[in-house]
Amino acid sequence: MSIAFYHKLFHSSVLHERAHVPRGRGYCLAATTVKPWPDLTGLAIEPRLLTALAPLMLPTCYRAWLACGCTTVIVALAKSVVVSCESHVWAEPILAGAVGYVLADLGSGVYHWGIDNYGDALTLVFGTQIEAFQGHHKWPWTISRRQGADNLHALACAVVFVVGPIDFICKDPTMLGFVAVCSGCIMFGQQFHSRAHSTKSKLPPLVVAPRDLGLLVSRLQHAVHHWEPYNNNYSIVSGVWNEFLDDRKFGLRPRSWSEPSSKWTGDVEGEDLYQLEA
Repeated sequence: MSIAFYHKLFHSSVLHERAHVPRGRGYCLAATTVKPWPDLTGLAIEPRLLTALAPLMLPTCYRAWLACGCTTVIVALAKSVVVSCESHVWAEPILAGAVGYVLADLGSGVYHWGIDNYGDALTLVFGTQIEAFQGHHKWPWTISRRQGADNLHALACAVVFVVGPIDFICKDPTMLGFVAVCSGCIMFGQQFHSRAHSTKSKLPPLVVAPRDLGLLVSRLQHAVHHWEPYNNNYSIVSGVWNEFLDDRKFGLRPRSWSEPSSKWTGDVEGEDLYQLEA
């Protein structure tokens, strides 16, 4: 018999068998070898993959906390403006806002210095932040790839609990002006930090203009923080306090006073802040 006959006979037998297969079940005609799942323990995940998937994995609560934080700051600012209009007092709230802006930069520098130099992932309360900041030194470019809610939700949460009660209790326009500007700059400090890792071509004019005026920390100024010996330029709001803080060493011996280790060696990407533009 010919090969065509055997081929026809095989297919007719398959169709005949399928007619008797109970509904809801499937049968495989070919023998297969089932392989076990590979052991993924200790698998190193490429940071670029994590940043690509981050928008899909961002919890809804992150956006909720950011929205609540922004609302809290706006309420404080709005109350300051309204009360100032009613009392015709403008100079004090404006001056208080300027002081809040300056002190926010100081606070960001001191806090950043402490998180960078002391403790580890097991440190109580601050362990997660310490681990994240050390990871940022290893892969500095990733911060500019994350969404704003991812960068800001933790600070927004703190602002809600600290500033929220002040919104309800305080009626002093000067205090409200200070609280609104200071807490807003602190909350958005990480976003200013993120923008310092981005080139002008990737930023909107609304961000480029204040950065060129020195109102926000510049790309060049923050780049020095990621160069050896990794012990300066910690302020991330305007950077106005960097020179003052860099000239003063205090506290227990920090990590940055030692010889830089592999933990502080950045994984440079082609578009990262190491390629600076004017």
